[in-house]
Amino acid sequence: MARLPRLVVAGQLHLLVQRSHGHSPVFRGENDFQAYRRALTELAPQHQVAVHAYALLPTQVWLLVTPSTATALSRLWQALGRRFGADYNRRHGRSGVLWEGRFRTTVVDPAAHLLDCCRRIEWAPVRAGLADTPADYAWSSAAHHMGQRVDPLITEHPGYWALGNTPFEREAGYRRLLDQPLPAAIERRLDDAVMKGWALGGEAFVRALGELTDRRPGPLPRGRPRKVSANKTVP
Repeated sequence: MARLPRLVVAGQLHLLVQRSHGHSPVFRGENDFQAYRRALTELAPQHQVAVHAYALLPTQVWLLVTPSTATALSRLWQALGRRFGADYNRRHGRSGVLWEGRFRTTVVDPAAHLLDCCRRIEWAPVRAGLADTPADYAWSSAAHHMGQRVDPLITEHPGYWALGNTPFEREAGYRRLLDQPLPAAIERRLDDAVMKGWALGGEAFVRALGELTDRRPGPLPRGRPRKVSANKTVP
């Protein structure tokens, strides 16, 4: 069976993960983390991709983004590969690919899952044993959302602004959310959606999404299709 193209829809929220080739560490030290974040900060606006949350782990990258066009994510990833990949190989005296062949992504209903996605991303370093709390990890957007620093990579999503009328209210509200990890069942739903590439949201959201793209946003119903005769429907 032919593999479906990625589901990328202009103007929609996307949860994205890129994993290293063979689970080998890509970020070996501070210089690697800095180089990737610097490249992403410069290239994302050029390719019209807004980054709302991120976490850079040694063997993977998690992002929450909104692309302005259907090709923006692919173009950004190609540019990142050229910029970061070439610098990385030169810096470490190596050659070859760094990442799996395809990044994984899914379109997400922001009304239902924006803050879930942020929490899933910013808790990833803690889950991986890299930090005690999300705020302790230097290579994610957690400190920005909690008001500890301003991260030039981040474009705040309107859903984040709904947490309060002032920066202080928004940051305090988000800190309360980030105090606890995402429930395991919700985390599994997000991970399953991003790995399979099916849109995550209610029926109305998925149905509306189907009007915006030629690519099927969700799996087909299970079981054999029902046969329709002239007189009746037969199971």
